[in-house]
Amino acid sequence: MEKTFTPADIEQALYKSWEEQGYFSPSSADDGYCIAIPPPNVTGSLHMGHAFQQTIMDTLIRYQRMQGKSTLWQTGCDHAGIATQMVVERKIAAEEEKTRHDYGREGFIDKIWQWKEESGGTIGQQMRRLGNSIDWSRERFTMDEGMSEAVQEVFVRLFEDDLIYRGKRLVNWDPKFHTAISDLEVENKDKKGHMWHLRYPLANGAKTADGKDYLVVATTRPETVLGDTGVAVNPNDARYKDLIGQQVLLPLVDRLIPIVGDEHADMEKGTGCVKITPAHDFNDNEVGKRHNLPLINILDKNAALLAQAEVYSNNGEKSDAYCPKLPAEFAGMDRFVARKAIVAAFDELGLLVEVKEHDLVAPYGDRSGVIIEPLLTDQWYVRTAPLAAPAVAAVENGDIEFVPKQYENMYFAWMRDIQDWCISRQLWWGHRIPAWYDEAGKVYVGRSEAEVRAKHKLAAEVNLSQDNDVLDTWFSSALWTFSTLGWPNNVADLKKFHSTDVLVTGFDIIFFWVARMIMMTMHFIKDEQGQAQVPFKKVYVTGLIRDENGDKMSKSKGNVVDPLDMIDGISLDDLLAKRTGNMMQPQLAKKITKLTKKEYPDGIEAHGTDALRFTLTSVASTGRDISWDMKRLEGYRNFCNKLWNASRYVLMNTEQHDCGRTSATAELELSLADRWILGQFQQTVKTVHQAFDSFRFDLASQALYEFTWHQFCDWYLELTKPVLFKGTEAQQRGTRHTLVNVLENLLRLMHPIMPYITETIWQRVVPLSEFEKTGDSIMVQAFPQFDASQYDQTAIDDLEWVKQFIIAIRNIRGEMDIAPSKPLPVLLKNVDANDQRRLNENQQFISALAKLASIDVLAIDEKAPASATAVIGELSVLIPMAGLIDKDAELNRLAKAIDKLSKETDRVRGKLSNENFVSKAPAAVIDKEKAKLADAESRLAKMVDQREEIALL
Repeated sequence: MEKTFTPADIEQALYKSWEEQGYFSPSSADDGYCIAIPPPNVTGSLHMGHAFQQTIMDTLIRYQRMQGKSTLWQTGCDHAGIATQMVVERKIAAEEEKTRHDYGREGFIDKIWQWKEESGGTIGQQMRRLGNSIDWSRERFTMDEGMSEAVQEVFVRLFEDDLIYRGKRLVNWDPKFHTAISDLEVENKDKKGHMWHLRYPLANGAKTADGKDYLVVATTRPETVLGDTGVAVNPNDARYKDLIGQQVLLPLVDRLIPIVGDEHADMEKGTGCVKITPAHDFNDNEVGKRHNLPLINILDKNAALLAQAEVYSNNGEKSDAYCPKLPAEFAGMDRFVARKAIVAAFDELGLLVEVKEHDLVAPYGDRSGVIIEPLLTDQWYVRTAPLAAPAVAAVENGDIEFVPKQYENMYFAWMRDIQDWCISRQLWWGHRIPAWYDEAGKVYVGRSEAEVRAKHKLAAEVNLSQDNDVLDTWFSSALWTFSTLGWPNNVADLKKFHSTDVLVTGFDIIFFWVARMIMMTMHFIKDEQGQAQVPFKKVYVTGLIRDENGDKMSKSKGNVVDPLDMIDGISLDDLLAKRTGNMMQPQLAKKITKLTKKEYPDGIEAHGTDALRFTLTSVASTGRDISWDMKRLEGYRNFCNKLWNASRYVLMNTEQHDCGRTSATAELELSLADRWILGQFQQTVKTVHQAFDSFRFDLASQALYEFTWHQFCDWYLELTKPVLFKGTEAQQRGTRHTLVNVLENLLRLMHPIMPYITETIWQRVVPLSEFEKTGDSIMVQAFPQFDASQYDQTAIDDLEWVKQFIIAIRNIRGEMDIAPSKPLPVLLKNVDANDQRRLNENQQFISALAKLASIDVLAIDEKAPASATAVIGELSVLIPMAGLIDKDAELNRLAKAIDKLSKETDRVRGKLSNENFVSKAPAAVIDKEKAKLADAESRLAKMVDQREEIALL
């Protein structure tokens, strides 16, 4: 093996070999295990969230593969309707100065497919760098032929089941992209704004309780005044309750609208009167439903004012309840221009009471960056209530389990108050809705126009036009677990791999994706007995990866860390270019540059994939957000180096030597250290199994780290040296056998988390071990299982006693500043029979590793000379100090140390005596200071005792 572990020398070549050899494909085993990867957007690139979740998934897949299961990690990409259309529109605008309308629908879609072939595979190549053992031959795309067929089939069947309908509803409308968007695509931002107080005259001579002939409403969106169809007051509000049922005369349009009593009006906020605009506000829409108020749409798709309003009844049908006329002077104005004009008009009429500064939360399109407008439009909907009931029951009865369980409450809260799902989008890129209209506007749904004509017996001269809308990308993603396995055609893979075993995802899409997958799967996928299948048995919900300050990573903050940069390393200049290269705001770029230089003055060093994966699993406790820590990553890079160097030691002492490969274990002469490490390894195997099976990847990593670094490397390798250098041939053979077999087993145990380094070392170690491999790669070997026959509790207890003995001697050397090379005489007091046995059996280890000149047992009544002492249970370990140290120099050193520690003790004690500090400091800070004081006092007492003993020499 090379002297230094260099990940860059092995990773990409090794992955290429794995993929070419077909190791990632399912085996012929009957027992299937499947994870469907949450499909990243085709426009995307790998970020920390991907790296975190995919490391967890790959760990599970590799673990189950080594358990003998036929594993399938199903991958693919989402077509990302709005994001992809935006990318390609920008591309043709920059390169050709054209818009999509210059190409037309079909031509523009061809441009998108061309872009997808050229640039859409970026994230797949990046995922390979993580070591993901994905069956790439089965990669799917939500717009591929098979997926499109599944989407079309689901839409038609849902329509035939009366679970899909078309209706006029309020949606989140993006005025830039001219499409409805989901709540997940809306980013709420804090914003400084204003609150306008407007006077609405009461009609028919009505008066308020204090004699006023008007109401004052407060609004942050005065441009929507033209769409008001009511004013709400709280029915318990003494100021206004007698006006319920009366009317106001809406200024500018002279529309008589009712005053309604509704709890939505908060008596403590504003004026207590709330204008109701059901066609332009979601809360108002609900009030409108409760009081049967008409809906008046005043905006077009650009969020500009219409010349004529559109008036609808509460169920979305055209209505003549109000005159559609709007003031001509506002027609065509952008909503924000109209806002100023309408406020000015109110002011001119003497109806503007006041304007106040107001902090508000504004909804922005996460792609377009413009404020989203609630707009009344014709959209397609899924009727969700009938689908939600069995989906709720599946979690209630345990068919699906959330980990951690607390997220079930979030799921239930959403599902038990579910609203119908708007599934149409006004885009060109996506699954076009399989619905056709005749010239009278009648709708026909089918898998194709030919099917529609045949089914409804439509003559050839009947003109049909297909719906221009496409389906929400979440619609195709909701079919992900079964459509990727070939439904509705391929049932063999469905039988073997569905239901999938686990979904790894974030809490933020439990409703948008997880719940919808459950609803769709249970409606369409049944087992042989006709029972609804669930899409997955467990949902493992991860936390978010945040920066070291706990902030969410975002490009605008300049705190994004690219996983590949941590693997390969990146210079400071390249990192700055990546973070600020396309930034249009100079001040923001300057701020990010300053922060980056402070955080990474020398750029980011290469750490390798294994170190990154181990770091990610080490922080994967259930459900909590994680603050990223580069020092932890550096620590696990050192861990990789430690494993590499330990393996080199093993190989140097076993290759070209008899390792007892063909010997039965009973024929081998094993030392206490050999039997101890075998037992400790078995305990580690048990812990790792339990951790993986309960999704506690942090505990699995902790167990592997503890065993590898502290038990195997720090102790066992050191304990082998006396045997390998001075033992008999039989003893050496036993230790070599233990060395190679523990290491070989350890590599298989670590492989799911650290695939590259374990594969590389294993190839060198396995020929020396007793393990009979069943293939050429570590990933297709058996995962270690707990073997009780190798767990020797007596050996573990004995070796722990030996370790304490050695540590005691080393601590005394450190405290007394005695050179490690100087042999020491040791006296023992209070030696019981078990201590004596352990001493007799292990004196070779103890003397060699503790560097002892002699070990003598004192009689019960024998007085010991002045000694440094350590205690192991009842046993006292004494090292006579006469002749070992320079008495005067040591007393002088101790005097200085005692003086320094005394001052520190007094300082902390004084701090804790300060009432001002104690009353203001957090409890955690006070506890920390108390612990600091206790530690200082303990060390001070020991130093004083040590000084007194030395003074007696």
